[in-house]
Amino acid sequence: MHGTGVPLATPFADGAIDHERLRSLVAWLERAGVDFLVPCGSTGEGPSLTTAERAAVVETVADATDLPVLAGTGREALEPTLETTALAAEAGADAALVVTPSYYGTDDADLAAYYRALADRSPLPVYLYSVPKFTDRALAPELVAELASRENVAGIKDSSGSLGSVQRLVEHTDDDFTVLVGSGSIYAAGLAAGADGGVLAVANVVPERASAVFGLDRADRTDAARERNAAFVELNHAVTARFGVPGVKAALAMRDQPVGRPRRPLRPLEREDEAALESILERSLEE
Repeated sequence: MHGTGVPLATPFADGAIDHERLRSLVAWLERAGVDFLVPCGSTGEGPSLTTAERAAVVETVADATDLPVLAGTGREALEPTLETTALAAEAGADAALVVTPSYYGTDDADLAAYYRALADRSPLPVYLYSVPKFTDRALAPELVAELASRENVAGIKDSSGSLGSVQRLVEHTDDDFTVLVGSGSIYAAGLAAGADGGVLAVANVVPERASAVFGLDRADRTDAARERNAAFVELNHAVTARFGVPGVKAALAMRDQPVGRPRRPLRPLEREDEAALESILERSLEE
C-alpha cells in the first residue's frame, strides 16, 4: 500500500448498508486519483458493523475497483480478528488493517504476542493500526520495529497525529516496511520524513486534493505539497477532531456524494454545525 488511501465512509439507508451508494462512492474516489481503499476502518464505522456486514462491504469494494483494498479487520481478541480477516480475504481484500485491542488495557508484551500470533495465522498481510484517540495507547516504535521483522507484518497506519512518531517509525523500520500517515494535517510533512503514503479521513471529502499532495511530494515539490496540504488542515480538523464520522458524512453530502446517517449512537450534525462545516469545506475547495 503506497500513496493516498481512503478510509471509506460506509453508506447506510434505513439502517442497512447501501451497497449501490458504496459502489458509487468508490467510483468517485477512483476518478479523483486515490491509490488504495480502506473499508471498515474507524471512519467506516467498522466497530458498528457485524462480522457479516464487514465481509459484505469488503466484497462490494473489491468488486467495484481495481485498486488495492486494505480491509479493517481488527477486533478485541485474536480469534474474532482471525475470523474477520479470513472473511475479508475471501471477499477480495489484499491486506488487513488491524487496530490495537484496547478494552482490557493490554501492555506491550501482550500486544507483541497478539500481533505475532495474528501474523503467523493471517491469510493476508497485516498492517498494524495505532490510533491512540480511540485506544488510549500508541504502538511504540521499538515494538513496531520488533513486529516488522515478522514476514507477514507489512506496515503500519499511525494515527497519532504526531510527526515525531512518523519520523521515529521510519527510522526504526526497514525500507520494505510501509509507514502510512493517519492524519491529514501532517500528510505532506510525513511524506517528506519518509512515509510511504497515508490513510486519511479527509480524503473521503477532498480526494483530489489529498492525492495531489502525494503527487507533488513524489515529484520532489515538497514546498508545493505542504502548501496544498495546508489548504485542507482546517477541514481535516473539522471531520476528525471536531465533528468526526458525522462530519465526514455531512461533508460528502455537500460534495454530492450522500452516504446517509451514521449508525447510533452517532447522530447527524445539527444544522448549526452543518453550516460551519460547509463554510470550512467551501474555503478548502477555493484555496
